[in-house]
Amino acid sequence: MITPVLLIDDDKPLLRATAQTLELADFAVKALSSAPEALALLGADFSGVVVSDIRMPGMDGLQLFERIRQIDAEIPVILVTGHGDVPTAVKAIQDGAYDFIAKPFAAERLIQCVHRAAEKRGLVLENRRLRDAARQAEDDFPLIGQTPVMDRLRQTLRQIADTDVDVLVTGETGSGKEVVARLLHGWSRRAKGNFVALNCGALPEQVIESELFGHEPGAFTGAQKKRIGRIEHSSGGTLFLDELESMPLSTQVQLLRVLEMREVTPLGTNEVRPVDIRIVAAAKVDLADPEQRRAFREDLYYRLNVVSLTIPPLRERRDDIPLLFSYFAERAARRFQRAAPTLSGGILRHLRDHNWPGNVRELSHFAERAVLGMMPPTATSTTPSARAPETASLPERLERLEADIIRETLTTHGGNVQETIAALGIPRKTFYDKLQRHGIVRKDFSASDDP
Repeated sequence: MITPVLLIDDDKPLLRATAQTLELADFAVKALSSAPEALALLGADFSGVVVSDIRMPGMDGLQLFERIRQIDAEIPVILVTGHGDVPTAVKAIQDGAYDFIAKPFAAERLIQCVHRAAEKRGLVLENRRLRDAARQAEDDFPLIGQTPVMDRLRQTLRQIADTDVDVLVTGETGSGKEVVARLLHGWSRRAKGNFVALNCGALPEQVIESELFGHEPGAFTGAQKKRIGRIEHSSGGTLFLDELESMPLSTQVQLLRVLEMREVTPLGTNEVRPVDIRIVAAAKVDLADPEQRRAFREDLYYRLNVVSLTIPPLRERRDDIPLLFSYFAERAARRFQRAAPTLSGGILRHLRDHNWPGNVRELSHFAERAVLGMMPPTATSTTPSARAPETASLPERLERLEADIIRETLTTHGGNVQETIAALGIPRKTFYDKLQRHGIVRKDFSASDDP
């Protein structure tokens, strides 16, 4: 997408030359000779950058900046100054302006500055879009996602939810298998019945039969009173069996009969009780593969495998990760009564590069740590604020501004030295000298080890 740039300058020859420079760099430039013309084109949904001269008749660049702040304080404004206006421009940066460029300036300096501002604006709007989408996705949590595979999964769930078909769900740890089961229950006519969950891997063999089928008093040592089993308790609703591959072989035989006959016989009695159940079973392994299935009964697998669903891991739907992060961050912010973190370049890079072996569960915990300010170095936000205490001298402020620009450029290019040097337009030796002077460690911005 071509970034729009509003360029404002009352010096018409300079305006035409600057506009041509930006157009050659593939920006969509709107050249204007007065600030009121720019204000008429701006709104909170403006996706580009404003570049304005400070000294103009009528409304000057600083007044324009103040008006833009009222429209949207996060629209990046770059001020073009004469040498005498540099202290004024630094003060404007402290008040929220994105950057300033002193006349005369090199074309490459302006282009790089606008590129960085456009990237920042893109992140701001992406944050807003993700927050809005996350708030609208409450009903699908955590099947949030806009990738085709998640669209198909949600569509399939809605198609089969109101049927009594048994379902086998496969997915890695933390991918949301129980959530799929709860959605199938909640979207069906069984929603008024009980949703009963049992982790087959969490109970010892001598206990799981009693939990599933129930027992009568005296059925075994310690059985002092009658107990309704999970299967019977879920009659009229949904029974969710998690980690099905861990179920003992003897229990698998009994469950197969329940599935075929839709009846249960509690321990300690010959009474047969009909049950109206729907079973959603989940497994971490592919039960269709004999090597992964191992001791799991093949006939029970085929009996459960009427409808089979697979939840893709996060690494196979990376485009959904920022949206999920925004959802979890908003939720954690409400829980901890903290501000939700901004999706900075550092966080976005971490979300993109990490493999997320713990899937949705791991991402949720990462979002909670982000809200609490406990971020790993690779995910630390390096978006420049360009702000400095008012007590700092002008050289100190410019030094801090330079350091922030270097950090942001490193973040944008994932710590790649060659690309960062090209974007900054400085020699390699100068780049390393500046890293040393500002105490910047390049490896903090990169998962790789490029020279």
